Amino acid sequence: MTVRIAMWSGPRNISTAMMRAFENRADCAVSDEPFYAAFLATTGLEHPMRAEVLAAQPTDWRAVAEAMAGPAPGGAAVWYQKHMCHHMLPGFGLDWTDACTNAFLIRDPAAVVASYARKHDAVSLDAIGVVRQCELFERVADRTGKAPAVLESADVLADPRAALAALCEALAIPFSESMLAWPAGRRESDGVWAPAWYDVVERSTGFDRPAPRDRAPLPAGAARVADAARPYYERMARHALAA
Repeated sequence: MTVRIAMWSGPRNISTAMMRAFENRADCAVSDEPFYAAFLATTGLEHPMRAEVLAAQPTDWRAVAEAMAGPAPGGAAVWYQKHMCHHMLPGFGLDWTDACTNAFLIRDPAAVVASYARKHDAVSLDAIGVVRQCELFERVADRTGKAPAVLESADVLADPRAALAALCEALAIPFSESMLAWPAGRRESDGVWAPAWYDVVERSTGFDRPAPRDRAPLPAGAARVADAARPYYERMARHALAA
């Protein structure tokens, strides 16, 4: 039986590096932001490589949801699905997530906003996805009667082995040393948008310490976004796995 892992994250949150770690396992298939095209088609937003994304993925969320709850690629024992929380628009159904083990990758909002602002001229609370992430967290907690697995990205960067071992235990899968390092370069599994976003992770061979610039003071507008996001982040952070 396949263990489907729906890992819920916001942007600029080591989510692609986490996907690399899982893909480096011999027993694991990965899916990269499968709802991205449906999100763009529904919102009409202009994102880098919009046309390529729309051409590469289904634009009907129902088709994506059915696939995510269906058979794993290649019959893999573990299926790691990298999901962006803000892609799950209010009109998109969530029943399919009940077939998954849901987990949540979080990062301090100030660091998220600092990283996001280097890629975009403006940043908003909706764009970083933390409110939607908390809503999804609460839905899983209410359905199951317990908090789902929450992984703090800073813990991963500080001690990858301990943090990933704790995550694997929470997901009821064995930890593999192969998750700690991977070959540099692009993957066939990467989203078509990789040239616009994955330059750093493509050069990576493992988890790196956070850049000092992510700890620099934020401009006033960006700081307001981070402050607004903080209560939602802290609600989830109280349940972060102990590495």
